[in-house]
Amino acid sequence: MNKALRNPLAFTLFVLPALFLFMMFFIYPIFSSIYYSLTSWNGVSDTVKFAGLANFKKALGDERFWISAKNNGLFICFSVFIQVPLIVLFSLLIANVKKLKGLYKTAVFMPSIMSTAVIGILWGFIYEPNIGLLNKLIGLVGIEPIYWLSDERFAMISILITNAWQWTGFYIVMVLAAILSIPGELNEAAMIDGATGVQRATRITLPLIMPIITVVIMLSIAGAMKAADIVIVMTKGGPAGSTEVMATYMIKYAITNFKYGYGNAIAVLIFMFTLLVTALYQLLIARRNERIEY
Repeated sequence: MNKALRNPLAFTLFVLPALFLFMMFFIYPIFSSIYYSLTSWNGVSDTVKFAGLANFKKALGDERFWISAKNNGLFICFSVFIQVPLIVLFSLLIANVKKLKGLYKTAVFMPSIMSTAVIGILWGFIYEPNIGLLNKLIGLVGIEPIYWLSDERFAMISILITNAWQWTGFYIVMVLAAILSIPGELNEAAMIDGATGVQRATRITLPLIMPIITVVIMLSIAGAMKAADIVIVMTKGGPAGSTEVMATYMIKYAITNFKYGYGNAIAVLIFMFTLLVTALYQLLIARRNERIEY
């Protein structure tokens, strides 16, 4: 087998299928989107009219586009500054459980394997203003019913909480695996030296799992930039566009309004923004935490 792999022809034959799929489903769509973003095509007609950078100029001058970009920024901030600390906290708590650890891991992971449509409908019932569980609970302390998904003040935070509930368990399992891979001798030595649980967590566990935390943050950023399904299911971008994100903004124009060229321009901008944010994160933060040393 090793001899066959040294043969350039055999190596090429092994690589070609994967390379073909990569070209068809990644490279070609990127260049196709760039091409159509420079046109005013409606996605249906046979004629494709070149429009230059007009679509990009229109998008960057559209207030609703910047509202959707701001909402993507809210997704990122919520994920990085609220969701990730909770992920680490719950992972540390579950790692120290002595009994039924597998049950806890399964319980927190369950939302991640559920359909986003199901989760959106489920939380839609929870947020329902008249019979919803959340309003029933706050009504016990005398608070008037809140229109969670139809009030601009609460709609976005409601979606952020739902999205976090769906994906927190997936990331907890990743962080928990990193915690459980730390040699037990390190914690035992710290315990002998009199270190408390908090000290062991902050001075041993957290530094050693920083590489996986950076991966979780990276995945959270990427997920926040392409968030669309949960918004479509729960609010369709409303009320009054207050929960619109760049992906739903793109879908609305490319598919619903038959402005395929403009929709592709939005797709290119989403790609560029995602590339910029992830590149900055990699350069400024992630590279400092790439290695684990025991």
